[in-house]
Amino acid sequence: MQRRKFLQQATLATAGVTILNFPVFGKLAPSNKVIVAVMGVNSRGAYLAKSFSQLPNVEVAYICDVEQGAIKNGLDALKDAQRKPIVVSDIRKLVTQKDFDALVIAAPDHWHTPAAILGVQNGKHVYVEKPCGQNPHEGEMIVTAMQRYGKLIQMGNQRRSFPSLIEAVNLVHNGIIGNTYFAKGWYANNRTSIGYGKVVPVPATLNYELWQGPAPRKPYQDNLIHYNWHWFWHWGTGEACNNGTHEIDCCRWFLNVDYPSKVTSTGGRYAFKDDWQTPDTQVAGFEFGDKKAITWESRSCNIYPVEGAGRGFIIYGDKGTLVNKGGGDYAIYDKDNHLVKAVKSEVVADPSNPVSANGNLDFYHFSNFIDAVKGETKITSPVTEGSKSVLLCHLANIAQRVGRTLYCNPANGHIIDDAEAMALWGRTYEPGWQPEI
Repeated sequence: MQRRKFLQQATLATAGVTILNFPVFGKLAPSNKVIVAVMGVNSRGAYLAKSFSQLPNVEVAYICDVEQGAIKNGLDALKDAQRKPIVVSDIRKLVTQKDFDALVIAAPDHWHTPAAILGVQNGKHVYVEKPCGQNPHEGEMIVTAMQRYGKLIQMGNQRRSFPSLIEAVNLVHNGIIGNTYFAKGWYANNRTSIGYGKVVPVPATLNYELWQGPAPRKPYQDNLIHYNWHWFWHWGTGEACNNGTHEIDCCRWFLNVDYPSKVTSTGGRYAFKDDWQTPDTQVAGFEFGDKKAITWESRSCNIYPVEGAGRGFIIYGDKGTLVNKGGGDYAIYDKDNHLVKAVKSEVVADPSNPVSANGNLDFYHFSNFIDAVKGETKITSPVTEGSKSVLLCHLANIAQRVGRTLYCNPANGHIIDDAEAMALWGRTYEPGWQPEI
């Protein structure tokens, strides 16, 4: 099927989780089949399992989770698949299975890098959702693992595979808005309070030991699982890595910059008083020498839009401006704000949808990964690239936590002359669980 028809089908999809029949990518020979396993299938992971199972010549052979309700969600997502998956709860056992090619990771953030390392060490290609690590050091480890073991690691910053945004970035890099020097991204949601959790016995349906995995042990509390771990520094990475990764990545991509020289962050937990530790309101700034800059605004608990959209980014140049409203859309204006070019997407980005904010446009990214596993193309977001964008998000969080400006080495992003901030570069691990490359 021609790409044009594929795009038409994708843009007609809703922003929900309905899966359409997508065209063939790659060859149909049985020998070209790709077998995958999915780790973490409560919400986004169940969607990933269903999505990958509907790609041509792809089968989901295993699902991996530590909670019975999540396992049911994963099995339900695959109830119409031709192949019925086997459930393996322990990722350490799953990766030793010889009969699958790729590991898809949608587990909590503190598992991203350790699981990816286990995957490539056992000969698996890896698709890992953002942020690909719980701290900057894990970003460095996952890059080293990909290089050392010679397997693909694709990060789930799906916009890197949207044809419309690939077209847009090429136009910008070829000068359609002149010299680009500033970009801003934003994200808004209407999250409610998580309250104050109580330490209670671990539910019989949950293997909390495996859920914690590499993280040092903490008592179980009743407002942590399945989603609210995002807002605890011990396991999560806040809204900056949870959602900011996408727009910050696009800003960095379009500006064609790598590591910052200066990072600032303002904000806090303002909307509610509860156990939530990370900022619900944050404005982060990134400078790249004296040439370019990025800002990112997050409002987790106030959904009032910017430019009419709950998320998106703007690229500013000396000859014009490009505006994206969160999905596969973009509009280009000249320096007098006259519209030069506009590409619309029927998929309206929904920042409050935790499963699939861009609907079936994500299929471009999934298909790119599978085609790369087959050797038919290159991945659009290798973790060598994706981790650079995630590092910006981590640096914003570190600047927020220490309460001051960070000065960084523009060659690698390392924080300069700030021992307290650099202490947050990595983390401690539960004895016996630390990832080793």
